[in-house]
Amino acid sequence: MNDLDIYRELIRLAEAGIPAVLATIVETSGSSPRKAGAKLLVREDGTSCGSVGGGGVEQETIAAARLVLGDGMPRTVPITLTEQHGHLCGGRVVVYLEPVAIRPRLIIAGAGHVGAALARTAQQAGYRVTVADDRADFAVTGRIPAAEETLLVDYGALFGSLPVADGTIIVIATASAEKDFIVARGALGTPAAFIGLIGSSRKREVLRRTLAEEGYPAREIDRITIPVGLAIGAETPEEIAISIVAQLIERRKAHGAAGIGDPARRRQLAADGDLQATAAAG
Repeated sequence: MNDLDIYRELIRLAEAGIPAVLATIVETSGSSPRKAGAKLLVREDGTSCGSVGGGGVEQETIAAARLVLGDGMPRTVPITLTEQHGHLCGGRVVVYLEPVAIRPRLIIAGAGHVGAALARTAQQAGYRVTVADDRADFAVTGRIPAAEETLLVDYGALFGSLPVADGTIIVIATASAEKDFIVARGALGTPAAFIGLIGSSRKREVLRRTLAEEGYPAREIDRITIPVGLAIGAETPEEIAISIVAQLIERRKAHGAAGIGDPARRRQLAADGDLQATAAAG
């Protein structure tokens, strides 16, 4: 299969709205089976066409493509060609993975003011949005038109009934700190790419201390970004939603090289602020 065939298949998938990832070797050094420009198209069902070198190189590329299919973020993956990859040439390739027709998934726990505003802003930015709430009068299908899925569910059972891929983004904005912490514990049991929580510096300290006392290792606790959103001084639900989506976009544009939870860029709230941001309560 030549590049023209790959481009034809790429166009077919894009026009049909079928997610795929185009992997392209952008740099090589030393000996390598394929040179810069070699391409591999990975479809949503795991099938592929083209080649970036076969063997372990292809397996590693397809594994990285699965992450891109999950969160819609492009990635640059360096691969050293060792015996593990089925090559003894000792070279190195750098593969760029570009999402095609992929809408990353965002799960919002909490259908209050912030949850609704975040759903609208994220949907406009190209995210597939699921909103969940444990309140029957909030979790009403159609109440938040931007959400493709609205779930009425006990927060403790949320992730037992809702599959989470390794590229999924979770943002927690329930009506209370207690419920936030329940969702946070459940989210840590998933392979989600990012877990963000609305709140203040005080709330972050309480959450971290609580999870540590419950035996969660520091590396797991560090997966939770609180407060979530870029530091733009956001106050209203709409401003908070913009700050969060801007943070997600920043991560995507950085090709996944920098985490969403960069402490220097988090939205800061007063250290003595309320445990739960009132705007998130609904």
